[in-house]
Amino acid sequence: MVSSNKQLKIGVLLSYLAIGINIISGLIYTPWMLHQIGDSDYGLYTLATSIISIFTIDFGMSAAVSRFISKYRAEKKQNEIDRFLGIVYRLYLIIDAVLLIALVFVFLFIDRFTAGLTGAELERFKVVYIIVATYTVISFPFITLNGILNSYEKFIQLKVCDILNKVVTVGITVIALLGGLGLYTLVLVNVIVHLLTISVKLLVIQKTTPARVRFVKLQRKALGEIFNFSLWTTVVSISKRFLQNVMPVLLGNVCTTVQITIYGIGSVIEGYAYLMVSAITGMMMPRVSRISVGEHREKELNALMCKVGRFQYFIIGLIFAGFAVCGKQFVQLCYGAGRIDAYYVALLMIFPHLFYAPQQIAQTTVTVENKVKLQAYVHVAAAIINVGLAYVLIRHYGVIGGALSICIVYILRMLCMNVIYHKVLHLNMWQFYYNVI
Repeated sequence: MVSSNKQLKIGVLLSYLAIGINIISGLIYTPWMLHQIGDSDYGLYTLATSIISIFTIDFGMSAAVSRFISKYRAEKKQNEIDRFLGIVYRLYLIIDAVLLIALVFVFLFIDRFTAGLTGAELERFKVVYIIVATYTVISFPFITLNGILNSYEKFIQLKVCDILNKVVTVGITVIALLGGLGLYTLVLVNVIVHLLTISVKLLVIQKTTPARVRFVKLQRKALGEIFNFSLWTTVVSISKRFLQNVMPVLLGNVCTTVQITIYGIGSVIEGYAYLMVSAITGMMMPRVSRISVGEHREKELNALMCKVGRFQYFIIGLIFAGFAVCGKQFVQLCYGAGRIDAYYVALLMIFPHLFYAPQQIAQTTVTVENKVKLQAYVHVAAAIINVGLAYVLIRHYGVIGGALSICIVYILRMLCMNVIYHKVLHLNMWQFYYNVI
């Protein structure tokens, strides 16, 4: 049996491998696939997944699964885990039923949502929509699997599943497209491989963890705890998305589409940087949960925060320094000299991660000790401030002003969270900055 420390170390390495595969596939495989199936079919596939993604928000339930199972494991309450999973799956089945009704409703009026498609495109789109919607309804209750595997520290098994899922999907798709097969094959390959991955994860949970689903009578107190946690987690998630996603709208009111494109390029580059520093996200929750209920909570949390923080700071520092030196040439090579402002946009958006990314343990502690409500207040305030500040800065500096607004708001948000870490969670942030930064 692999120890939790070894699981964590190998899991982190596999996370970076998975990130590398995703980035390479994004830069090489996706453009090639687009060339093979054409703009029309790729657009139909993207449209189907985009419409369905609107209805598949999990309302913070995935985070709830990780948090509560990790907490009960730390407290050695296996019966509570089984009862909790029974409640969660009942809720997921209810949501899944509502999701099914919503997707059927969309299908019945699908021609009104896709007025720009030709008759032939609409017929192909309907087939793609039915396939993807069916997969979504079947797979939705199993969103919990990653949270269960994370909570039981089965990082190797989880990451191997995700890597094989990506590699097998790309491999079979390449063979199919080279063989002259088209859009429907592309969609079916993705669906079948994802369903097989779900089956493997279920088998891993069955064989390597004591977790079992017990359908018991719903208790108002348990439902209240789950709902309260999920609600504020959803608010945090929506606020994070809004912070960046609102920028193209604000730019569209003042600037040209070229400026929006430049922002999009900078945002993609910042996304790659974030992927690299978020490789251990979720993996530390079981350990933080054990420390949180221990006798030497503050001492051990501060020590772990500094240890992990130094590693994270090394990674983000290397990324930031490398991009600062070579990023301009990278943007010119990939996107053309006319979009060089994307370099400054990405640099401004990556800069706050120098201070935010190393605080992973503090962020995890907020979730473990259920202080998400305070976190939600900070994130909502940050999203509101960003709209006002960006509106002013964009008028003077265009897309650079928009990126500067995000940079300033990220830093303000981090400083407010640091007050919560220090005053509410009693983490020694002065010691953290001294030992890490």
